[in-house]
Amino acid sequence: MSTSEVSQRLVLRPAGYDDPQVTELVEAVQQEYVVRYGGRDAMEVDPAEVLPPRGLLLVAEVDGVAVGCGAWRVHAPGVVEVKRMYVAPRARRRGVAETVLARLEATAAAAGHRRAVLNTGDRQPEALALYARAGYTPVAGYGVYADAPGAVFLGKQLGGGPEEGS
Repeated sequence: MSTSEVSQRLVLRPAGYDDPQVTELVEAVQQEYVVRYGGRDAMEVDPAEVLPPRGLLLVAEVDGVAVGCGAWRVHAPGVVEVKRMYVAPRARRRGVAETVLARLEATAAAAGHRRAVLNTGDRQPEALALYARAGYTPVAGYGVYADAPGAVFLGKQLGGGPEEGS
């Protein structure tokens, strides 16, 4: 399936953590962390944090089949944290992650947030490339991985305005 075919057939829908497709995707990303880092992500996400108005979790579907997900939650006043970005291997390199990330940013900005932050790892070159293309730059570490070796913290001003302090 080509990138243009996927983008024409891609549907993003809001969901909760109790959605069976979300459960499957979150487990898949956790297994990817096990392979890449030797263990599961220790940063817990409260399911209520990714429901409006405190956040948003999106499932990406092609022809009704879940191929990816992503979420944002309030991190600090005016700042959201991007979480649970994942695209199944069969759908990678087809614009799914870019589409999910762009929608997350747009909905966060529409909800009045000015900045997005996230953390990823140095063993995820695909994610690092995605975030670099989307304009994310290094920010100070935070949370359980603030001082963890290999943790990468990135941020971006939402809405195209001038960059503010991190």
